Amino acid sequence: MTDVSTDKLVADLETVARDVEALLQATASQTGEKVEAVRARARESLQQARVRLAAAEKEALREVRAAADATDEYVHRNPWQAVGIAAGVGLVLGLLIGRR
Repeated sequence: MTDVSTDKLVADLETVARDVEALLQATASQTGEKVEAVRARARESLQQARVRLAAAEKEALREVRAAADATDEYVHRNPWQAVGIAAGVGLVLGLLIGRR
């Protein structure tokens, strides 16, 4: 679910960048209705991107908190198993780093 949100957010930000580029090009050579139309489109795209970015940030924070809470609960319920897993991961990382 987060990957889809991230992809959509990236697409929205690309749209904003294209609209801002069009705004700059239009502003450099012309004034009037065309510039206002591009500016309006840029404002709308920027607003939509900000809303989606805020939603994605909120969702990411919720997922991180849920993962942290689950990890904390697991460690409290199974302290020795958690220590064993951490030692195993440390051993594997040490072996991998030592080979280089």
